[in-house]
Amino acid sequence: MRQLVRHHLVFFVAATGAAFALRLLFLWKFRFVAGDSFIYGDIAKNWLQHGAFAMTEDGALVPTYIRLPGYPAFIALIWKIVGPEHYNAVMVVQMFFDVGTCYVVAVLARLLLWDRAALIAFLLYALNPFAANYVATPLTETLAIFLSALALLFAVKGLQQLQNRNGWGAHWWIFCGLAIAAGILLRPDAGILLAGIGGYLLLLLFRRPYRRRIVAAGILLATVALAPLVPWTLRNWRVFHVFEPLAPRYANNPGEFVPAGFNRWIKTWLVDYVSVDDIFWHVPGDPLDIRKLPPRAFDSAEQRTVTEGLFSEYNATCDPFCRMTPELDAQFAALAAERIRHSPLRYYLWLPLARVAGMWLRPRTEALPLDSHWWRFRWDLKDALIGVLLGAINLAYVLAALIGILRRRVAGAGLFVLWIVLRCALLATLENPEPRYTLECFPVVCVFAAATLFRKASAETQQPASLCNGLLNADYCSNGG
Repeated sequence: MRQLVRHHLVFFVAATGAAFALRLLFLWKFRFVAGDSFIYGDIAKNWLQHGAFAMTEDGALVPTYIRLPGYPAFIALIWKIVGPEHYNAVMVVQMFFDVGTCYVVAVLARLLLWDRAALIAFLLYALNPFAANYVATPLTETLAIFLSALALLFAVKGLQQLQNRNGWGAHWWIFCGLAIAAGILLRPDAGILLAGIGGYLLLLLFRRPYRRRIVAAGILLATVALAPLVPWTLRNWRVFHVFEPLAPRYANNPGEFVPAGFNRWIKTWLVDYVSVDDIFWHVPGDPLDIRKLPPRAFDSAEQRTVTEGLFSEYNATCDPFCRMTPELDAQFAALAAERIRHSPLRYYLWLPLARVAGMWLRPRTEALPLDSHWWRFRWDLKDALIGVLLGAINLAYVLAALIGILRRRVAGAGLFVLWIVLRCALLATLENPEPRYTLECFPVVCVFAAATLFRKASAETQQPASLCNGLLNADYCSNGG
């Protein structure tokens, strides 16, 4: 990478400046401190000032495990230097991590493609408005993207070394495990990256003769990646007397009621993020409006009447905050069961696929001061046009990446595709299809898109020997890219 920067110094200076400029624009105009940001900040402040991983409730410290310790530790470290409640400092540090991701993406593209494609991949990520948007929000996305890209880079380096007679790249697998461990301590879904890399190693185990090294790499990777979860798991057992190596799916403390029936009913019709904003996030706390439900939420007029009654019963509890009672939740569960019996394929196949498609293709306006109903041109033409523009940019990234996959120009594409497929399978199980959950895949998207947008120049006739001699993709090298 140093040689690449030296040869294209003007480009990297200009592109890095553009990357900082775009992120500074978001920091200046579109800073957004969300509800989850305050949760992380509250935990970080209590950890910093009282030495307790706890939240503040009615002025008292209450131990919690609804969030993993990685991001609160990141915030606490920054606040240790600049003082508590300085969310702007957190976002500025995130900006440097995200610009660092540009370089990680370029290294990945250089290893798997060619020099000029690395420049394109750098520029694609540097000018990506969706990743830059989350720099201006104190949430885990920026660090999660950086660590995912870094783990994949180390995995690629490790795969290149596996058949080396003088060593099998143990240090790369340690680095990869550390990056995954840091990602898991940020968000539980980072474990999918471990599953993706582990699954790829398992596939190689049946195809390559270097089985001992592959097994050793897999064991070392899993050990390093999962070891940091041991003290967290022991802490949760000691404090809460429950086995919880990650964080609860619904961010609930022990004994806290989870409206499982309502969540199951939500999954019988919810597709788009707008319904998450209009309905899902209102429970508990805010009233529900039957008019915000799409037609697919009812299979009959009778079902609409039942749903309207349940909404009215829920809204009657709003004094001052609405709450979901176990009895009401059981009625939602019965309604969900009826809808699933009526159309099981819709529940188990079509809606999950639609939710994943929505996460990938939506204009990604959720962290911007724009109407989430971006298609309402008559209501707000400006917001609608911005939404269409962002949707077109996002679609261009996704289509370019798909073409790059289909053209098989990227060595080791199987590793990245397997990880994305596993991640999408996990996302399909969620009730809340938030587009931000696919952002971790964008470094890989930029690499695939670079392979589509820039063909290999005639002067770049050979891939690095370490790549073509490695375990990434024998067909790639034999076909000349």
